[in-house]
Amino acid sequence: MRIQTLYIDQTVADLPLCSAIAERLGLTPKRVESPETVYHLISAASDPVAAGKRTLLLTRNKGAFVRPCPGTSYYTCCNYMILHIGTFCVMDCAYCILQSYFHPPMLQYYVNQAEMMAALDTVFAERGIRRIGTGEFTDSLIWESIDPISEKLIHKFAAQEQTILEIKSKSVHINHLLGLAHNRKTIMAWSLNTESVVAGQERGTSSLDARLRAASRCQAHGYPLAFHFDPLIIYPGCENDYLAVLDRLFNTVDPSGIVWISLGSFRFMPDLKPIIESRFPVSKIIYGEFIKGMDGKMRYFKPLRMRLYKRLAAYIQRHAPAVTAYFCMEDDEAWEHAFGFTPAEKGGLPAMLDRAAIQHCGLRD
Repeated sequence: MRIQTLYIDQTVADLPLCSAIAERLGLTPKRVESPETVYHLISAASDPVAAGKRTLLLTRNKGAFVRPCPGTSYYTCCNYMILHIGTFCVMDCAYCILQSYFHPPMLQYYVNQAEMMAALDTVFAERGIRRIGTGEFTDSLIWESIDPISEKLIHKFAAQEQTILEIKSKSVHINHLLGLAHNRKTIMAWSLNTESVVAGQERGTSSLDARLRAASRCQAHGYPLAFHFDPLIIYPGCENDYLAVLDRLFNTVDPSGIVWISLGSFRFMPDLKPIIESRFPVSKIIYGEFIKGMDGKMRYFKPLRMRLYKRLAAYIQRHAPAVTAYFCMEDDEAWEHAFGFTPAEKGGLPAMLDRAAIQHCGLRD
């Protein structure tokens, strides 16, 4: 993490984790009475997004640590739960929604981890399967160099039987996780894209080959795996490029150890467009054939994305028929066109994913 300035919220300054993180970063922290002080500084920068990636605030999560993924009722949602460990990311992807989701976008790490663990205990005590991930509001692995949060969570989840943790990343910071007794209750997951997209739109991320090698190493140590092709970017030749990525994936890892693969096309709120234009002037991803979807997001013209979906779904079904493949935020028409069924015919998307987790992770309902 290339952090230039470290701030500590006065309310958590006495927690030992704060001094440990400051020491690992080699920075002298600045105490602030309120996080709003830092928010104003970031907002005043000429490029708040870039400034937010160089500034870290250690603070308290005042809200719920475990919360539902912010889906929408207009498209099929998987009932995923988010473990809110921090916000924003040090990597810099052109399409990243976090550039406009947070106001301002900046790195915050929640150090009141005793409360986080207590919240997980409450979840574990409830009856029913839960799928929880740390990679929605941040990348799951970027914090490991300052605090091995994933290691702590892997130990925590390994001791129970009905909830899985998904660690999703574009990083490969996994060495310290390989020898852990994870009890198959943690899924190691990577976001994948084509070489063209990784090189042109995903600054500061690990290469495609590095991600696949990391996945293979995790599989060799018994971890279940998952992969997310989201966002799929449509460009000339993209279909063959994505099929080539799938081919490399299935040649690198054993498909029988993959819990699920998600597919989702590039979509964005309109206020993200000027940010991409300003910060990524060479990028052309926002100039495709888009229409406004029912959720207010700009989406590829439906026939375009359904054509890509169908080819990828057919390839997955042919080469890895036992893998649960699914769409992130699509409607029944897209499901029927690509997969030949709707989630309702399988008991609903949450039930489909729960069954995959039970099969691969040994969960007990």
